[in-house]
Amino acid sequence: MDENKQFKNPIVLQAADPYIFKHSDGYYYFTASVPEYDRIELRRAKRIEELSSAVPSVIWEKHQKGEMSAYIWAPEIHIINGKWYIYFAAADVNDIKGDMFDHRIYVIENVAANPLDGNWIEKGQIKTNWESFSLDATTFEHFGKRYLVWAQNDPNVKGNSNLYIALLTNPWTITGTQIMISKPEYAWETIGFWVNEGPAVIKRNGRIFISYSASATDYNYCMGILTCDDTSNLLDALSWKKSNGPIFTTNYENGIYGPGHNSFTVSEDDKSDILIYHARDYKEIEGDPLDDPNRHARAKLLNWKIDGTPDFGKPGVDRGAKINYIL
Repeated sequence: MDENKQFKNPIVLQAADPYIFKHSDGYYYFTASVPEYDRIELRRAKRIEELSSAVPSVIWEKHQKGEMSAYIWAPEIHIINGKWYIYFAAADVNDIKGDMFDHRIYVIENVAANPLDGNWIEKGQIKTNWESFSLDATTFEHFGKRYLVWAQNDPNVKGNSNLYIALLTNPWTITGTQIMISKPEYAWETIGFWVNEGPAVIKRNGRIFISYSASATDYNYCMGILTCDDTSNLLDALSWKKSNGPIFTTNYENGIYGPGHNSFTVSEDDKSDILIYHARDYKEIEGDPLDDPNRHARAKLLNWKIDGTPDFGKPGVDRGAKINYIL
């Protein structure tokens, strides 16, 4: 991929928490939180910049009551052992009091070759080591073992959410003790809310990198990164080293605010890594940032430093069609 390549951002409008999976069939499969938080949509295209015009399919809708009936957040699509899985967070509408959310992580499965076809079957909640606010699950395989990484609240740890890792016995069942690998502790992680969330995994250069998002979901939202040698014990918290400062932040010069909740994919020729993230193109928000729908999905080339670590750079200027907001 041309290192000077600049995407025509945003790639998809009003698509917070974007996740892209490039399949061996040559398609990019895209999912994200929708502004209504009431369903899961999926679309595909041969090129990242064609996702904006791809027609989304509604592949799952929230329940009318009980679990999975409110605030459907951050779906991710994966292939595991030849089957499609989507991880997402959802709440029980009866458990929401004011702005207090009580999400859990759920999984759906599809055995069709094309995940836009076939039936999605609910596999239920991923049961962690305790019941509390949990969200943003992602999964990866390493040396024949499959891991889950997610965000969860621990009532005994100050803050809203920390990052945890555990082994999976199947795509919806963890085993053993979940290990905390990061908690909000720096000033840049604790603005508005004490948050570590939205983990995304990329393996390169003998290391495993987990990017994550921190602080409130306004212009203070930013990203940090955890690093682990790929021969280390991934279930040992001491194996993971956190960046002292954020690695991707608001770019006031380009007018891109609150970048975060990213995922990683690759270029069409499979030779370059691509960073997918959401951000707004204005700073001031009226009311709760979660009620503001204009976190748009964006893409940029992910470069690599001489020392083998990722260089996220800065959020670039929008190059697509101008967005006309109705205020």
